[in-house]
Amino acid sequence: MHTRPEIILEHPRFIAVNKPTSLLSIPDRLGKELSLKDWLRERYEQIYTVHRLDKDTSGLIVFARDEAAHKALSASFEERTVAKFYLGLVHGQLLHETGSIDAAIMEHPGKNGKMMTHAKGKPSLTDYSVLESFRTFTWLRFQIHTGRTHQIRVHMQHLGHAIVCDELYGDPAPVLLSSLKKKFKLSKDAEEERPLLSRLALHSHQLRFSLDGEQFELEAELPKDLRATLAQLRKLS
Repeated sequence: MHTRPEIILEHPRFIAVNKPTSLLSIPDRLGKELSLKDWLRERYEQIYTVHRLDKDTSGLIVFARDEAAHKALSASFEERTVAKFYLGLVHGQLLHETGSIDAAIMEHPGKNGKMMTHAKGKPSLTDYSVLESFRTFTWLRFQIHTGRTHQIRVHMQHLGHAIVCDELYGDPAPVLLSSLKKKFKLSKDAEEERPLLSRLALHSHQLRFSLDGEQFELEAELPKDLRATLAQLRKLS
């Protein structure tokens, strides 16, 4: 594991964690790879899955600590009373500052583990708003009203603005400073250029929900690689 998960809130009834990229939320079928749930189980006796993040998506995820909390939180997600916000970097510049993508999503019939927009799919709704525009990229805030697999990634591909470094739905190529900076020079000590970003540029940023009559608004800080990429884009724009 490159980066350790960060505990955001240790509540008696749930745990909120900032998940690093490249870490599974829960064990896969093979069970060979360490997951965040495994990591939490070593620290807390009981951990219950409430929702998931894609392996390559970083950010805020919540696990319940008892059966009653699991039931209540799972119901909140299913009934869509949880407000879910993400941040992401996409290719290109969007035509509109804000918008909604209302396009049903289903499993791709020919590609295992891949999703696609299709009229026969499940209803899926994503709102987006532009936070910052750069020459060849746009930094966006998303709110998802449904929780389909790869929803934001599929919807942004559908819009023609795939998430940066998305090998399934876009271009997996890393973001290099040499591709942004005209007079880029590699430092004398370096043999090759290190990418600014080589992981999916999508981060689960904020969750708002209630439990036992108490309101929670939780936030996960952006990881270092996304912060560094944005800093360079701002500098060069």
